[in-house]
Amino acid sequence: MVILRAGLCPGLTEEMIQLLRTGGIRTVVDFVSSDLEDVAQKCSLSYKALVAVRRVLLAQFSAFPANGADLYEELKSSTAILPTGSPSLDQLLDSGLYTGEVTELMGAPGSGKTQVCLGIAASVSLGLKQHLLFLDSTGGFTASRLCQMFGAQAEDKEEQLEALQRVQVVRVFDIYEMLRALQELRDRLSQQVVSSAGALRLVVIDSVSAVIYPLLGGRQSEGLAIMMQLARELKTLAREFSLAIVVTNQVTRDSSSNGPLKPALGRSWSFVPSTRVLLESKEGTWERASRQRIASLAKSPRQPTGIQVELDIGDGDVQELSPATPTEGP
Repeated sequence: MVILRAGLCPGLTEEMIQLLRTGGIRTVVDFVSSDLEDVAQKCSLSYKALVAVRRVLLAQFSAFPANGADLYEELKSSTAILPTGSPSLDQLLDSGLYTGEVTELMGAPGSGKTQVCLGIAASVSLGLKQHLLFLDSTGGFTASRLCQMFGAQAEDKEEQLEALQRVQVVRVFDIYEMLRALQELRDRLSQQVVSSAGALRLVVIDSVSAVIYPLLGGRQSEGLAIMMQLARELKTLAREFSLAIVVTNQVTRDSSSNGPLKPALGRSWSFVPSTRVLLESKEGTWERASRQRIASLAKSPRQPTGIQVELDIGDGDVQELSPATPTEGP
């Protein structure tokens, strides 16, 4: 609610405000919703001056409608689709990762989350020749594994080296380091420093649960507040700078050990990702040696949930560290 005050807009003087108050008009809403002819008579003010002030206030404080066609054109101009490097995963995601959105990969330790993230990084840096930021909170990122993926896609060593230079890796082992890294990214993007070296299109966070879990014991309300600060930062970065953001998350079960797997971090976090993919072993057991995984769509704005594809995650030599997982999220 905005209180009328001198200087709020041209023509709105202190004298006019005092006269308006005698008629019970104290806020912008009061003013723009009033019958100005009636106000002019009651408050002894110029009708023409009142109309001029209302026109300016409406321009400053009203939300103007936008039609669907305009919104669609804006979406087309600001949205890109990034291939993940896996045709079956692209099929599940309706062609790939969408910029402006947060996509979550969830699964138990050994389910292949880090492997899939590395595959996405290889596809974007080598295939698309785009820059990306990889925030590693578990120590799971290995440059040697990423180089192996480059080698499987391109024989030219110089091309592989150039792709590796397009991957910026930041180790973040607590939530405050992660927020600081994201804020530095925002500052660089705002100043367009990154554009001189190439476009940044992707941010990978492996994993969000590793830095959030330590906050959710004891003073839980404080932990939830910091978690939602991270959520706002991710969604704002994705939208304002047309980034595709990929995060990994653990899974939990209900009190019953036979209950279905569900993403960790609770309902508060569930609104952050636009798309959620559950990774599981094909046999239903967590065997690290197996390369085959089942990817199930748990949430999507474009595809029906529940559809599944098979993934080959390559050699399962990337270790995934698991924080102590609470049985229930907040």
